[in-house]
Amino acid sequence: MKCIKNCRIVLTNEVLENKALIYDSQIREIVDECEIAGRTDLEVIDAGGLYVMPGFIDVHIHGYLGEDTSDGTMEGLEVMSNGIMKNGVTGWLPTTMTVSQAEIDTAFECIRQAMPKSKDWNGALVLGTHSEGPFINVNKKGAQKAECIQKANIDYIKNNADVIKIITMAPEMDDNFETIKAIKAETNVLVSMGHTDATYEQALASVEAGVGHVTHLFNAQSALTHRAPGVVGAALTAPVTTELIADTFHVNKNLFQLVYNLKGDKLVLITDCTRAGGMADGEYSLGGQKTIVKGIECRLEDGTIAGSVLRMNDGVRNFHQNTNLSIPETVRLATINPATAIGYGDTKGSIEVGKDADLIVADGDFRIYKTIIGGETKYEA
Repeated sequence: MKCIKNCRIVLTNEVLENKALIYDSQIREIVDECEIAGRTDLEVIDAGGLYVMPGFIDVHIHGYLGEDTSDGTMEGLEVMSNGIMKNGVTGWLPTTMTVSQAEIDTAFECIRQAMPKSKDWNGALVLGTHSEGPFINVNKKGAQKAECIQKANIDYIKNNADVIKIITMAPEMDDNFETIKAIKAETNVLVSMGHTDATYEQALASVEAGVGHVTHLFNAQSALTHRAPGVVGAALTAPVTTELIADTFHVNKNLFQLVYNLKGDKLVLITDCTRAGGMADGEYSLGGQKTIVKGIECRLEDGTIAGSVLRMNDGVRNFHQNTNLSIPETVRLATINPATAIGYGDTKGSIEVGKDADLIVADGDFRIYKTIIGGETKYEA
């Protein structure tokens, strides 16, 4: 059994001080620090007054350190898992693009193999996949490949329902929302509207049909105007979880508080990071298209925004610094909110007795000093 002392434990609604956290593969006890004195059954870790938080969960991330989910290699998944772990991520959904069906199938098979294996490697756990496309609207394709867009079909989902946790699709391209209804009725896959030109009315109707999530709010979707609220208006007013890329480029930081006020615990921070994450400025590729990275901006050659190079802990810090949220309120956006959205809320996403010991030790600026996955220390700064 292990124990972290001299720490500030971040729960969903408060920060505990003068307490110790006892765990093995799961969280076993939270006790007064004085109670661990003299215990010989504990391996004690002194956190030096830092915060102990639940590990971050990134439900929308394509790549990192030169690798991309759509490359479809186990080695690439391991490199990405190891890299993002150092940013405080303990679980993630490797995210595919609208590429050829053969490439998608290969990527899914790698993820299928990685889901149980990732417990044994030195990195964040692969919890499934987010399939961004291929059922999207060409008018809002963003950095997705137009020639690889497909018409919605339920077989794509049912054949891969063991790995797909989220499917991003344009609801207006699904006739009478038939595929959405079938996904809702026959699988546990979370349907997200994204890369969509739906009207406000279409978006709300799709929520009634089964859409429960919105992909990267404001980006690649019909905008909010005062007479046509669009997908953005629906995302902000409907009872759906909603992703936000908090790199201060995709969404102006002055909107962070407004979005939180409207969404609360339905808001989920993501990175939408690409293979250029963790790398120097320069030229890379995304979904078979050339991207140019300069600072926090990633663009195609025609100027279209193409993902990000955001690290999750930086996104959490950006959101915290530009809102009035407390540390527990901010941390929820990258932990229990995404965990709950993809069906892992009972075992991950918060520090509670009986939940998995997926933990990070960080300071108040969310610099990561230690990452613990399944009770094992996998990274130390």
